[in-house]
Amino acid sequence: MKVKITATAESAEQAKSLLAAGADTINIGDKDFALRMPTALTQDQIHLITEMAHAAGKTITVSVNALMHVEKMAVIKPYLDFLQEIGVDQITVGDAGVIYVLQQNDYKLPWIYDASVLTTSSRQVNFWAEQGAVGAVLARELPKSELEAMGSALQVPGEILVYGATVIHHSKRPLLQNYYNFAEVKDEGKTQDDHLSVSEPSDPQSHFSIFEDSQGTHIFANDDLDMMTELADLAAMGYDHWKLDGIFTRGDDFVEIVRIFDQVRKLVETGELTPDKVLQLDYEVRKHHPAGRSLSHGFYDIDPTKIK
Repeated sequence: MKVKITATAESAEQAKSLLAAGADTINIGDKDFALRMPTALTQDQIHLITEMAHAAGKTITVSVNALMHVEKMAVIKPYLDFLQEIGVDQITVGDAGVIYVLQQNDYKLPWIYDASVLTTSSRQVNFWAEQGAVGAVLARELPKSELEAMGSALQVPGEILVYGATVIHHSKRPLLQNYYNFAEVKDEGKTQDDHLSVSEPSDPQSHFSIFEDSQGTHIFANDDLDMMTELADLAAMGYDHWKLDGIFTRGDDFVEIVRIFDQVRKLVETGELTPDKVLQLDYEVRKHHPAGRSLSHGFYDIDPTKIK
């Protein structure tokens, strides 16, 4: 089995380092059509990173996974034209309107179905595969037993998040700005770099990261995902497309985490991954993870019958 690693990039400089660290695919996007990227890149930056990846024999995925209201659909074609012209390898799409535009205009842009929390069954993935999808981004809320059942039934690769933050709520409304207006308090910042969080009233120690951008308001799970200790099992289930998301882990720390997962990938492929080695490498990941952000398996260990 050959495992593929996809990593987000916040800049051309970081993309170059990620390619050297072992990433097979760089995932990037802009401010208008992509959701929750570490940095919204310009078209010039997207073009440069695409050329850089191709020169290294690697691939580029551009996220076009925003919720496309009428105003965005009116200007989507020029952007798709640009992506096709510079030769990006694939795009991620979650809106059926964009899929329709791709099909009706005979674009030569391979697309991966990415509907966030909605992609929870092989039946759904295979439906979109029959419409032309070359892959699917699986929901982050899938327990182990459901992943086991899906693995052998998928007609196209299912990308699974093995490191990074998990979004649990997205509203097109500017919820932070509305709060500031209602509370009549000074705007304390809204971007992901402001490191804002909200807590459960019953659990003051909880910390759900929140930020606002042109796409609306985004709220993330209390824990970031770290699937290091489960990678051998995931590979055995058939999940050989691993995603690492650096939206809250920036700079060299994220590059080092990708390098560590590349080491694990090689050990999984050769059957040489031992429990002691897993624990050692997981410790290294945690050293580079941002302070104050907790890690867990998310929904992976949960009994599906307990999910409501």
